Amino acid sequence: MFRVGRKYGHLVHDAGCGCANRDLQQRSRYLGEYSRRTFLAGIGSIAVAGAVPRAGNAQTSKRPSKILLNQIRLFDGKSNTLQNGSQVLVEEGRIIAIDAANNPPPADAIIIACNDRVLMPGMIDAHWHTIYAAVPLQVLLTGDPGMIFAASTAEAEHTLMRGFTTIRDLGGPVFTFKQAIDAGIIPGPRIFPSGAMITTSGGHGDLRMPFEIPPRDGQLSLSELMGSAAIVDDVGGLKRRVREQLLQGASQVKIVGGGGVSSPRSPLDMSTFSEEEIRAAADVARDWNTYVTVHAYASHTVRRAIDAGVACIEHAHLMDEETARMFADRNIWLSTQPFLSIEDAASQTGVGAERAAQIFIGTPKIYGYAKKYGIKTAWGSDLLFSPELTPRQNVMLTHLSNWYSNAEALRMATSGNASLLTLSNLRTPYSGSLGVIEKGAFADILVWDGNPLDDIKMIEEPEKNLKLVMKDGQIFKNTL
Repeated sequence: MFRVGRKYGHLVHDAGCGCANRDLQQRSRYLGEYSRRTFLAGIGSIAVAGAVPRAGNAQTSKRPSKILLNQIRLFDGKSNTLQNGSQVLVEEGRIIAIDAANNPPPADAIIIACNDRVLMPGMIDAHWHTIYAAVPLQVLLTGDPGMIFAASTAEAEHTLMRGFTTIRDLGGPVFTFKQAIDAGIIPGPRIFPSGAMITTSGGHGDLRMPFEIPPRDGQLSLSELMGSAAIVDDVGGLKRRVREQLLQGASQVKIVGGGGVSSPRSPLDMSTFSEEEIRAAADVARDWNTYVTVHAYASHTVRRAIDAGVACIEHAHLMDEETARMFADRNIWLSTQPFLSIEDAASQTGVGAERAAQIFIGTPKIYGYAKKYGIKTAWGSDLLFSPELTPRQNVMLTHLSNWYSNAEALRMATSGNASLLTLSNLRTPYSGSLGVIEKGAFADILVWDGNPLDDIKMIEEPEKNLKLVMKDGQIFKNTL
């Protein structure tokens, strides 16, 4: 028999069941083949379900020709203050004009009066997991694609309704899911996908069950079959896995440089890939005109990745000041998260909670270093494995007010994060400006009942204060 372990959600083998090792191998092989089939079936079921119109879904089947948003106070994603007396004209998914409010509207435009509310660009989360944010780890480890994708489909719409019109996905089988959103089958944010996060044996993301170690006859583990992780231990295998993610449409590739919080058997102080291996992965990404970002917490792990020539580091909560200076000296992006307390990581238990406590201590230090040395810093929430945590996505953003002005925090979540996304270069999935309100930019627009530049905490209640959500010129929410 197999049961879900109480502490970490692992599938464990009951010693009293009398199953022989051969039975374990057969079960493992069957589970792998079953997961591959049901995974694909789950994707198909989403497409079918999403194609059926649903009552209350604000997504429109066709964009109106022109929409004029007038009577606005404008935060353009780049300024410190609001601009009064403006109006924004949208056509075919783009902003085509920003002009004075007293200019006559086009005769064929739908007019939405915002009554002096604040209009701003859609927000961007630079570290999100579309498939796994709202899926408990116990469910993930059972490999049930129906439950996983049902939860993910609901969460994609919730993410959009919180005001996040774009996310950078940092690990998960999201390629087909992204296509479903882009095609209008399900509502959700734009996705810059990484695909499977690439790790070594024993690294963060290696969630193999005991009966999957060692692999038999080259058989992939459940997490590899699902596209959650790719486990490699040599340069050739690493380069192949990087190319496989890019082949499937990755806009950037994530590799794991060290341990993690949510992988119970990978301590934060460990390092995985060598400098030579990280450099090889970065070289492959550059050959594809994009970049590698590296998951790393400890100073030695971060320095190894920087020395290998990567463009971006994820997390770095445990780095020292000398390492922080390297970011500024070498013009490296720091993509990190303002984790402050157990409320921000309530899905973690046991050793995961202990590691999260180390992160809480490191958070003020890294933001202090970022400001002191002028490090290019992106904001992300990195909420995982909990439908209760995902509504805190907005709260994670407001945590930035501990170190930044409200305008600086909102700029980081709009035009700042959009600058990071440009590292995808020719592999970008969306050719156009994001995170700004300017002529020619994508019409990803929010309207707030209140002024977040005065009170950023108001964005913590999007169901109450977010009155309009537009993505790509389509209105997904309008309660004006």
